[in-house]
Amino acid sequence: MQQLKIHHLQHVPFEGLGLINSWIEENQHQLTSTHFYNNETLPNIEDVDVLIITGGPMSIHDEVEFPWLKTEKQFVKQAIVANKKIIGICLGAQLIADVLDAKVYPNKNKEIGWFKINKVEDENTKENQSTLVHFIKNIFDQQTVLHWHGETFELPENTTHLASSDACLHQAFLYKNNVLGLQFHIEMNETSISNIIENCRAELTTSEYIQTEEVIKQEMKIYVEKNKKILFKLLDEFIEKSN
Repeated sequence: MQQLKIHHLQHVPFEGLGLINSWIEENQHQLTSTHFYNNETLPNIEDVDVLIITGGPMSIHDEVEFPWLKTEKQFVKQAIVANKKIIGICLGAQLIADVLDAKVYPNKNKEIGWFKINKVEDENTKENQSTLVHFIKNIFDQQTVLHWHGETFELPENTTHLASSDACLHQAFLYKNNVLGLQFHIEMNETSISNIIENCRAELTTSEYIQTEEVIKQEMKIYVEKNKKILFKLLDEFIEKSN
């Protein structure tokens, strides 16, 4: 098996790779990271095979408060142009959408907690979709995953819409078979979830698509292990088999 050079872009200490780190260790890939909150520098794009961009409570529009966002967007664009394999999660997906000239804006409803996503099937393209698109749509269909976001995005041009939820239309997209945007958190383990609750508890207000802290913690005992299996299948197919 080829050892891949995976680089991780992290925005806050409490939103890291979670379960993805376990997959990287199991497959003996090389991992490096840029922690923007520590003012760390970015690598040369030539030294990266796979780029993973995780989440954060800031908006992609907060460049005055977080000036490194401009540098990050330039790096993500560079990675896309270089045809690197890229996964963006939550804020990461919004950054990819922004770099691909799609609008990022507040969603009608904040979505926080364990809610189901469904595959998006366009009958006009169903027969022509790639094996990878078919695979991703099917592993996500009818799956309950963790959400923690207030913003959403329009689909960038030339992307395939993969999944949606009742609260948020655009939950996942694929660009050119090598750039994957996920609005939801399939990567979080029990520690990750406890950390985001501890740091973002103020967002747990009463709303139709916001669960209580107690419900989120109770349901993570059911869904984290299920999501781990889906995540590992996704990473095997998207990163290794199609690399």
